[in-house]
Amino acid sequence: MNELARKKCRPCEGGVAPLPAEQVRPLLKGLQGWALEGKEIAKTFRFGDYYETMAFVNAAAWISHREDHHPDMLVGYNQCRVSYVTHAIDGLSENDFICAAKLDALFEL
Repeated sequence: MNELARKKCRPCEGGVAPLPAEQVRPLLKGLQGWALEGKEIAKTFRFGDYYETMAFVNAAAWISHREDHHPDMLVGYNQCRVSYVTHAIDGLSENDFICAAKLDALFEL
């Protein structure tokens, strides 16, 4: 399991700068299949059918609630695109990478 997946998100209400590119690159390399898209990181998870997709979406929602850090999700029949950005700072924070790592760990179950 990725070390980030063991961490807990910290509240972010703004007032701090987004992570600079030199911090984003190594964090992104530690994630499987995630890509930097503008100010966010994103990944599309693929499944065998609708039921598997919805099970993942519901589990991801539970993780997001526990971490109090919520992604944007675009759901289709057998796929779910997840993107993270910390809206309070209009960029990436460690929370985005923590949650991405937790979803990767979930997907491996």
